Amino acid sequence: MTNLIGYARVSTGDQSTDTQVEKLKAAGCVVIRQEKASGKSRDGRDELATVLEFVRPGDVLCVVKLDRLGRSTRDVLNLVFELEQKGASLRVLEPAIDTAGPMGKMVLTVLGMVAEMELGFIKERQRTGIEAAKAKGIYKGRPPTLDHAKVRQLHAEGVGATDIARQMDCSRGAVYKVINAQA
Repeated sequence: MTNLIGYARVSTGDQSTDTQVEKLKAAGCVVIRQEKASGKSRDGRDELATVLEFVRPGDVLCVVKLDRLGRSTRDVLNLVFELEQKGASLRVLEPAIDTAGPMGKMVLTVLGMVAEMELGFIKERQRTGIEAAKAKGIYKGRPPTLDHAKVRQLHAEGVGATDIARQMDCSRGAVYKVINAQA
């Protein structure tokens, strides 16, 4: 008997996996693991690690969309390889892809490459937009979260970088950056 194991992921805490979970249940998944973590890498994706740990021969890992599994083609293909090594496969609901057959693997590879290319385009558009905004004087970067005046004051009073970092709840590197910027 084939077990369909669902995996739902969103990137940030203010997003919801509800829609993905509904689609996975409709596809026949009884077990559905959910998490809120970036798909950029596997770091911090404990639910995915759990699925990969307990997947058995004949099981099918099911995701709604390919980008829920990972952002890079290499990472997705490595996941598919791990599933295959355990006798399991991957099913993507939108668009319908199943790695149980050779055609599914080929389509998955192409879609993964397209998704990675699309991410590159997004980053390039973002970079271009930021450069244009900087040229117009609109974009000033992220507002400082560290009180630079307070750091400089503590430093002038003879407080060391480590103690300043503790008091200001920041890294020593951030303290040195402020101190060296005034020099």
